[in-house]
Amino acid sequence: MGDGVIDFFGFTAAAVLFFALVATIRVAKGPHIADRMVGLSTINTLVVAAMVLFSAYQRSVVYIDVAIVYCSLSFIGTLFLAKYIEGGF
Repeated sequence: MGDGVIDFFGFTAAAVLFFALVATIRVAKGPHIADRMVGLSTINTLVVAAMVLFSAYQRSVVYIDVAIVYCSLSFIGTLFLAKYIEGGF
């Protein structure tokens, strides 16, 4: 791969890492449980984005499949957590 492509993936990986750190601060400092839940959901979305970027960098579709499964499980976990917060269990 050319240097421009590696620079692009390096820049986007750094951006994803930066935004994940910002979301981690939101999880740690969130005054309400809903703020923390949104922060965790954001981190999960950024993990999926990182998996897709890594898949494009490696030119392999296996990581896309893993990202889809991770995204589905993350969504189900968010639904269960929202139901728990609401008091449905």
